[in-house]
Amino acid sequence: MTASDSKTETIETDLLVIGGGTGGPMAAIKAKERNPSLRVVLMEKANVKRSGAICMGMDGLNNAVIPGYATPEQYVKEITVANDGIVQQKAVMAYAQGSYPMIRYLDQLGVKFEKDGSGEFNVRKVHHLGTYVLPMPEGHHVKKILYRQLRRLRVDVTNRYMATRLLTGKNGEVAGAIAVNTRTAEFLVIKAKAVILCMGAAGRLGLPTSGYMFGTYENAANSGDGYAMAYHAGAALANLECFQINPLIKDYNGPACAYVAGPYGAYTANNTGSRFIECDYWSGQMMLEFYNELQSGKGPVFLKLNHLHEKTISEIEHTLHKVERPTRGLFHEGRGTDYRQEMIEMHISEIGLCSGHSASGVFVDEFARTTVPGLYAAGDMANVPHNYMLGAFTNGSVAGEDAMSYACETDFAEFDPADVEKERARVLAPTKREDGIPPNQIEYKARRLVNDYLQPPKVTRKFEIGQKRLGEVREDMETQMMARNAHELLRACETSSILDCADMAAHASLYRTESRWGLYHMRTDYPEKNNEDWFCHTLLRKKDGRMVSEKRDVQPYVVAIADDEKDLYDKQRIRATA
Repeated sequence: MTASDSKTETIETDLLVIGGGTGGPMAAIKAKERNPSLRVVLMEKANVKRSGAICMGMDGLNNAVIPGYATPEQYVKEITVANDGIVQQKAVMAYAQGSYPMIRYLDQLGVKFEKDGSGEFNVRKVHHLGTYVLPMPEGHHVKKILYRQLRRLRVDVTNRYMATRLLTGKNGEVAGAIAVNTRTAEFLVIKAKAVILCMGAAGRLGLPTSGYMFGTYENAANSGDGYAMAYHAGAALANLECFQINPLIKDYNGPACAYVAGPYGAYTANNTGSRFIECDYWSGQMMLEFYNELQSGKGPVFLKLNHLHEKTISEIEHTLHKVERPTRGLFHEGRGTDYRQEMIEMHISEIGLCSGHSASGVFVDEFARTTVPGLYAAGDMANVPHNYMLGAFTNGSVAGEDAMSYACETDFAEFDPADVEKERARVLAPTKREDGIPPNQIEYKARRLVNDYLQPPKVTRKFEIGQKRLGEVREDMETQMMARNAHELLRACETSSILDCADMAAHASLYRTESRWGLYHMRTDYPEKNNEDWFCHTLLRKKDGRMVSEKRDVQPYVVAIADDEKDLYDKQRIRATA
């Protein structure tokens, strides 16, 4: 393949939604329902039928705000406390208020949630304060149902196109996007009045302890493309120092799912079988207690189910092994482990950037608007903390409806055609080299350096060395990386996004000179929390070609937090008693 083989096509749409996983399809559906006469294009680098973190389905909702079990105000309080107070409560409240209507909407579409004998949603508890877990024993149908709705509403779906950069107008407003076909390397320029980014977490950032590049906790297709695109378009990204780190099954690229098994009586235990944390709903502080237990001599840490009744274990197995990740059952079978006989060894995942399980993402308000006019973000890449699948659905809905209103009131922004040619040259540069370094080697080295230098506990000198080493990898990428076909070109583009995310993670971590969010931002040089100077968001953006960070005040709360509630998540360790 050569650069001259690549053609460029241009299309126009009122609204462009990028990302066909969870938030993207819902954003497109709700936008089309808002105004069926306008054109909506949904772009996905794989195939929308089976793409995103929910490609095989989902085992449950762990943040369902359902009347009778929880109130929006209670949920806002829970997330505020779990996230060390650094939240935009208006955005969390917008989710909390939209949660139950979204569950009802999905239920009407045919998504199956667990219900009790009277037909009411059967909600269970795992969180520290409230009750929010709604199992989905038949959640493997989610993607099929979404796709059927996209077809019914006549959303234009563009599969196998990877967006690489956003286009902006002369006043900085969004003007569309540039994409490359992952099978033919043909280019597509999409002129759009509004754009919604729903491209998932930066999951392929750290390297799993297994060493397998795609054995990640997150969907391995999520390489931080949305984070990188937002950054290069001038959008602000928030709290990127708040890393995603999760408990997972040792040697298996998936969650331990204590939040699924916990409501049935399972819990996290040390090597004596003793519970050491009160709440298995993860937070940075929970992960710090997990880390400390591993270091204390009482590790490994385990998921304990062998005290439960056979019927209970069978129900847990059905949900965990047949719905979200069928490979989990195969993994346990191959290893010869049985929930009934022994505890299941757990470990700590590689680092990533994700609002779904922490708080780092593109900065948005309660309408999912970014700091770039006409650009929206939702799902795991928008900084509404602890979002999960239902948050992606709900905030995707908010983004779709508001973006469609914006598109109705504006016209296409003019962009510089030279920007398209510049991006073509950047993307296709690896195809012009007859010899060089394959993308997988560049990616592996970058992610190994992330593990070596950026993994918490964070040490300033290690970060400085890491930045230098990552700069050397970037030089190799820009001058020596080669792509022999369209698939390798896809990997080359993803590698660029991964490096951008690594650079942003390092820059943001050095900027916040305190420790916060437990293990997520644990700095050995600044071991204490410093609310006087750092009770704020940190916003990172591209300015005059450089990466810069600044503080942004936390907006006044809409739900008050009492003084004795603010540190509840810091008190989860179970203390020894006489």
